[in-house]
Amino acid sequence: MKRMLLVSAVITILISGCTLAPRYDRPAAPIPATWPSGGAYQDISAPETPAQQSWRDFIADEKLQKMIETALDHNRDLRVSALNMEKARAYYGIGRVSLLPTVNATGSWYKERIPADLSESGSAYTAEKYSINLGITSWEIDFFGRIRALKDSALEEYLASGQALLGYELALIATVTQAYLALAADREALVVVTETLKTQEAAFHLIAKRYDTGMASELDLRRAQTQVEAARADIARYTQQVALDLNALGLLVGAGIDPAWLPTDLASFRPLPDPSAGLDSEPLLSRPDVLAAEHRLKASNANIGAARAAFFPRIALTTSAGTASNELSGLFKSGSGVWSFSPQITLPIFDARTWYAYDVAKLEKEIAVAQYEKSIQTAFREVADALAVKGTINRQIEAQEALVNALSIAHRLSESRYNKGIDSYLAVLDAQRSLYGARQVLIMLRLAQMSNRITLYKTLGGATASPVDVAALSSADRQLSHDTQGQ
Repeated sequence: MKRMLLVSAVITILISGCTLAPRYDRPAAPIPATWPSGGAYQDISAPETPAQQSWRDFIADEKLQKMIETALDHNRDLRVSALNMEKARAYYGIGRVSLLPTVNATGSWYKERIPADLSESGSAYTAEKYSINLGITSWEIDFFGRIRALKDSALEEYLASGQALLGYELALIATVTQAYLALAADREALVVVTETLKTQEAAFHLIAKRYDTGMASELDLRRAQTQVEAARADIARYTQQVALDLNALGLLVGAGIDPAWLPTDLASFRPLPDPSAGLDSEPLLSRPDVLAAEHRLKASNANIGAARAAFFPRIALTTSAGTASNELSGLFKSGSGVWSFSPQITLPIFDARTWYAYDVAKLEKEIAVAQYEKSIQTAFREVADALAVKGTINRQIEAQEALVNALSIAHRLSESRYNKGIDSYLAVLDAQRSLYGARQVLIMLRLAQMSNRITLYKTLGGATASPVDVAALSSADRQLSHDTQGQ
C-alpha cells in the first residue's frame, strides 16, 4: 500500500507540470514609437528631470510632503485598494494549495440496535463501532493543468491588483498636489480681489466727494459703485472657493489637516521640476495601469488553459488509513488497522457547456487584448496632451505677464488723465476691469503650469515610495513566479 501511494505521488509530480494554456506573447503597442512633434510640442526631449523618480524627490515642498504622507496613510479609497490586493493574494493562495491534497483526520462513533427479525442470529443485539482515520478526500490529480491554469490566473489577478494599488497611489499623490495648488491659487486670487476692492473703495469715496461738490457726475459715481460691488461679489465667491478647496483636501487626506501645512499663495510654493518625457513612448508600457491591464490579459490567457483541460478526463483520488474496533479500548490493538483506496476517473463524453465555456475563455482574452491596447492608447493620449500644454504654457505666461504690465501702465495713465479732466471715468473703469481680469488669468496660467508638471509626472508613470512600492511589488512578482514554476 505504501509503495502504491509513493508511485502515485511520483507520477503526479512528473505529470502535473503539464499545461494547456497557449503561449503568451505581448501584443504590439498600437501607438507611434515617438511623441508628437511640431506646433504645440516643444523641448519634449530635454533631459531636465527623469519621470521615474520618487515623489519625495519630485515634490520638494515640505508642507505638501506632510500632507501627501498623511493622505497615503489615511485615504479610504487607497485603503480599499490595498485590501482588494490582499484579497486577490488570498485567492491566489487558495489556487496554490488546490494543487495539494486535502488531508483530514476524522474520528467517529457508531452505535445501533438491531431487532431480532433483522438479525442474522435471530436475536436482538446492539452494534457499536469506534474508528479513527487519516485520509485524502477527492484529490484531483492535475494531469492536464486545469488547476495549475486557474492558479496562474489567480496569480496574474493578484499582480494586477498590486499594480492597480500603485496606480491609485500615484493618482492620489497627483490629486492631492493639484488640490493643494488650486487652494494656493484661489488664496492668491482672493488677495488680489481684496486689494482691488480697497482700490475701488478709495476711488469711489474720492468720486463721491467730487460729486458732492459738483465736480463729478452721478454717472461717474454709479460707475465707480458698480466696480465696488463687483469686487465684493468676487470676494464672496473666492472665499467660498477656498472653503471648498479645503473640504476637498480634507476628503483626500482622510484626516485632520494642520493649518501650518496650508499654502498662502502660489509664490510661496517651491516650484516643481519639469519632467522629461524622453524621445520614445516605450516607457508607457511600465505605467501601473498598463501593467495591470497586461496582468489581466495574462490571467485570461491562463483561463484558456483551464477551459481546454476541461475536455480531458479528471482523475480524483480518495484514500484513508486508520483503525477501527467495536470497543474504544481496542482502537490501538494489533489487527485493528483499516485502509481504503478509491481512485475515480471522470471522462467527459458529451457536455455542450464545455465548448461554450472554451469559447467564452477565448472571447475574454480578445476583450483583454483590446482593453490592454486601449490602456496604452489612453496613456499615450494623456502624455501627448500634457506635452502639448508643456510646449505652450510658458509662451502664454510670458504674453500674459507682458499684458499685465501694459495694462498697469494704461490704468495709471487713465487715472492721471481723468484727474486732469482730459478723459471720462469710463476710460478708468475699462482699464481697471482689464487689469483685474488679466491678473486673474495670470494666476490661473501659473496654476496650469504647475499642475501640468504633476500631470506629466503622473502620466509618465512616476515612481511611488510607499509600504507597497514598485520595488517591493517587483520582488513579490519574481518570488511568486518562482514559486509557481516550482509547483
